Amino acid sequence: MHMDKQQEYVLRAIEERDIRFIRLWFTDVLGQLKSVAIAPAEVEGAFEEGIGFDGSAIEGLTRVYESDMLLSPDPSTFQMLPWRDGANGVARMFCDVLTPDGEPVRTDPRAVLERQLAQVADAGFTCYIHPEIEFYLVNRDAGGRITPADHAGYFDHVPGGTAHEFRRRAILMLEQMGISVEFSHHEGGPGQNEIDLRFADALSMADNIMTFRAVVEEVALQEGSLATFMPKPFVGHPGSGMHTHFSLFEGDRNAFYDPSGEYQLSTTGRSFIAGLLHHASEICAVTNQHVNSYKRMWGGDEAPSYVCWGHNNRSALVRVPMHKPGKGQSVRVEYRGIDSSANPYLAYAAILAAGLKGIEEGYELPTETEDDVWALTGGERQAMGIAALPTSLKRAVGAMSGSDLVADTLGEDAFEYFMRNKRREYQAYDAQVTAFELSQFFPRA
Repeated sequence: MHMDKQQEYVLRAIEERDIRFIRLWFTDVLGQLKSVAIAPAEVEGAFEEGIGFDGSAIEGLTRVYESDMLLSPDPSTFQMLPWRDGANGVARMFCDVLTPDGEPVRTDPRAVLERQLAQVADAGFTCYIHPEIEFYLVNRDAGGRITPADHAGYFDHVPGGTAHEFRRRAILMLEQMGISVEFSHHEGGPGQNEIDLRFADALSMADNIMTFRAVVEEVALQEGSLATFMPKPFVGHPGSGMHTHFSLFEGDRNAFYDPSGEYQLSTTGRSFIAGLLHHASEICAVTNQHVNSYKRMWGGDEAPSYVCWGHNNRSALVRVPMHKPGKGQSVRVEYRGIDSSANPYLAYAAILAAGLKGIEEGYELPTETEDDVWALTGGERQAMGIAALPTSLKRAVGAMSGSDLVADTLGEDAFEYFMRNKRREYQAYDAQVTAFELSQFFPRA
């Protein structure tokens, strides 16, 4: 076998660093991280032939009669796992999932994003992404009750607070794994934190987000807490979003930048936003995939609920952030509709498909919304042509069911599996009798 330089580097690093276990990572259709460990002696064979496994046992990956699958490690994603230091080192690589004849499995979420990025490249662009990831640190008491790990608020400095030490350790681990962090701070909810990752290409960023979740959960356990990316864990407190900034480049030139455009936004950038708005309801089930996601979207605070865009309007679904005048490289589009529990591969593929469709079809951008959308009456929003996003997973799945754009982006099998899974989720939820309902009929004495 002819080995490329990256594969040779991995084999050399395994030997030099005395790495005893290599974890092969991939995700299922719902974004759950999967892992299998192999010995160092198996790595060269994994590069050459892949590692076989039963794909039918993984959510949505394949059908029973097509169960034989291969994991093909991507050597460019090789990193040590810093929380497993000691004599027996552990490393990881993300994998592409292949059929026995070496073809990409179309339901592999990483392959879904790779296909979409190929379309982006065919259009002449490279996509860069910068997410702002929110999550809660919580404690579980002896009775199983979940409570926030602290009672701090937005940007609060808490002397001796667990959040400071937690974020410090998490960021150090992320940077040890080659993931650059731009900002971190306490968010608005008690126990809520935000860590923003520095711009990277779209595929690397989706991998980084999966790594980020693993790191955050590991550090939280070491600190005696739990980390949750649940969109809305507490009533009356903000939900956890994953606002994401997108930019498209043509070579070294930012395709969203036009010094003469409004907010220095180019025609390409305007059409990209128009595509996001036009297809927002169709992609909503992918960017907000759980019943609980809609508690965040419609629970007040700053989660976007309506399809509109603005410049400095944090109630808008899509925002064009301010940047330093004349600094064209920093012009970008912020999509605020995605939450922290989304599968980043599928969510970013769907968002890019919507934006690219807007560019290809030359969608016209509607008028900017300058008002606080939540403060408007229903009649005022209707007069301004501002539609609501789906109010529940059931409505979001309904909007997605007729979407050629999402079906084409995910591929037929992943699309159908995702729909079936989400229908089961909201049907199971609808069958529940909640504490709220019981309180209506059995008020406390």
